[in-house]
Amino acid sequence: MSGDVLSQNEIDALLSALSTGEMDADELKKEETEKRVKVYDFKRALRFSKDQIRSLTRIHENFARLMTTFFSAQLRTFVQISVASADQIPYEEFIRSIPKKTILNIFEVPPLEGRIIMEVNPNIAYAMMDRMMGGKGTSVNKVDNLTEIETKIMSAMFEKACDYFREAWETIVEIDPVLTEFEVNPQFLQMVSPNETVVVISLNTTIAETSGMINICIPHVVLEPIIPKLSIQYWMQNEKKAGEPKEIKRLEASIQQAEIPISAELGTSVISIQDFLMLGTGDVIELNQSIDDPLVLKVGDIPKFVGQPGKMNKKIAIQVLDTWKEGDDDHE
Repeated sequence: MSGDVLSQNEIDALLSALSTGEMDADELKKEETEKRVKVYDFKRALRFSKDQIRSLTRIHENFARLMTTFFSAQLRTFVQISVASADQIPYEEFIRSIPKKTILNIFEVPPLEGRIIMEVNPNIAYAMMDRMMGGKGTSVNKVDNLTEIETKIMSAMFEKACDYFREAWETIVEIDPVLTEFEVNPQFLQMVSPNETVVVISLNTTIAETSGMINICIPHVVLEPIIPKLSIQYWMQNEKKAGEPKEIKRLEASIQQAEIPISAELGTSVISIQDFLMLGTGDVIELNQSIDDPLVLKVGDIPKFVGQPGKMNKKIAIQVLDTWKEGDDDHE
């Protein structure tokens, strides 16, 4: 017999075997029960649901987009960062999976307890640093002997990622990420017990012609206080309550600080070019507007309001009477 569906001949053969005693029904039940038993590895305890993992993936997809925009501007070259996977594994397994010499940025994320790791493949880190120094983005993996200047440049580069990590997480929790350590040897980094469950979000990263991975390791102890907020129900409620995107608010704030020219138009007149060329000191030009008519107030070159002239604090001023409407310039 092959597959899960039996043919009629196989069914007939099975019934015949049961009726003749060649096969025992109790033995079949026992075999079926044994097959249902699944081996559970307590070292790989699954402490996050699929729903919560999807929420974490969604958060870091936003983080990847923010980082893509930031590094594209900083490095002035093609940058693409995207989420490749999100898995929950023991901390020990994460440490074994990364290179023996790599770039490790350790962040604290108050008010949450614990620390998170951003592991950056050396090829990616060196390509970024080369671009920051004016190069073509060439990668030279010599992480064993990082100079003090290289260490400073790399740590400063990834320290700027704190703002975007904060922005990506603000729909769930207000955190204040701070880069506290910069390490190159994962063996010297023991943040949690080897069997502690961590969530590892892997980001595919391309800098110019160099590709590699950025891995973000978040221990369970960090996420434990906010696990209820990682459910789909919380996301849906949060989206309903969410106001305008932060980018739009920033844009509005910037626009409100912009200076614009405002002018009051006393009136207009039409004269011939000959009269214009003959104008001299003391000549008077008659405007086609009565002194009792309101003046047109322009923002830039666009009519926006009508008002009346006057004085305020010994300075010429104009009082806004109403908004300008089509037809208000009929006197012209």
